Amino acid sequence: MAGRAGKSQESRRRSDTHTDGEHAETADLVWPDRHLSIPGLAVASGNPLGPQSGKKNLSKRSAGRSHRLHGLITRHLAVAILSGAYKPGDRLFGEIAFSERLRVSRTAYREAVRTLGAKGLVASRPKAGTIVNARSMWHLLDPDVLGWAFENEPDAGLLESLYEFWSMLEPWAAALAARERSEEQLAAIRNAVERMERSTSQTEARRKADQDFHVAVLLATGNPYLSSLAASLAAAISAISRFKQRLSLAQRDTVPDHLRVLDAIADGNREKAEKEMNALIRLSFRDIAAPHLPEQAQVSP
Repeated sequence: MAGRAGKSQESRRRSDTHTDGEHAETADLVWPDRHLSIPGLAVASGNPLGPQSGKKNLSKRSAGRSHRLHGLITRHLAVAILSGAYKPGDRLFGEIAFSERLRVSRTAYREAVRTLGAKGLVASRPKAGTIVNARSMWHLLDPDVLGWAFENEPDAGLLESLYEFWSMLEPWAAALAARERSEEQLAAIRNAVERMERSTSQTEARRKADQDFHVAVLLATGNPYLSSLAASLAAAISAISRFKQRLSLAQRDTVPDHLRVLDAIADGNREKAEKEMNALIRLSFRDIAAPHLPEQAQVSP
């Protein structure tokens, strides 16, 4: 019996050693010292989930703790990847090393990697481990990914690219909305601007009204493909707004910019709607670009 138990334990150790591509040679595994501590895991690390996390009959409390750990680990790794701390092609620590280092459950780490894989940030390969994907594979319009990209200092190239994408998308959408919008859709755009006027700058109410304005413009196009981007655009605008606040930038009053777009859409003036939306986006970019991006960084008209 003792012999069989010893062999079983040894077998499990050999199996664990090769889980997620984690071999004895770990020199190429990426784990910069500044990423060893995940905010929010201090309490969890002192009271790890332990072996019971794999059982079917988890208590609600344990299940909730596991879900929170999964979210914290996902966010931590995503921010590190999007900020450039982990480069495309880097191989991350496997679930055993990660869970032992931070004393969290392997299940929580495994779920986090699965989430990142679904969003294109990483890929897990047998005997190779978890590899950071090329940027072209990242789901950059995913609302979660957009939010993570602005958690810390965003990559300057990604920030400029986001504004380029925005400047190609919404001015044309505003022109289409000027032609296609219904009275109900126009009322939604107007309501958002009115709420912006009533809200103090840098408040959640102002950010929500700003998001609703841009979402309403996309929905007013009547184009289902453009409408499907509404959640992504809302997430991008929220992230940009919060980033401006973190930079402590002088807050320019953007309500007049939004009012000019509203008036053009209400008048059915496609050319003016496109022009005013493009100006709104350029001014937003300039607010950030002046202190944050290289002087040559510009958004094409």
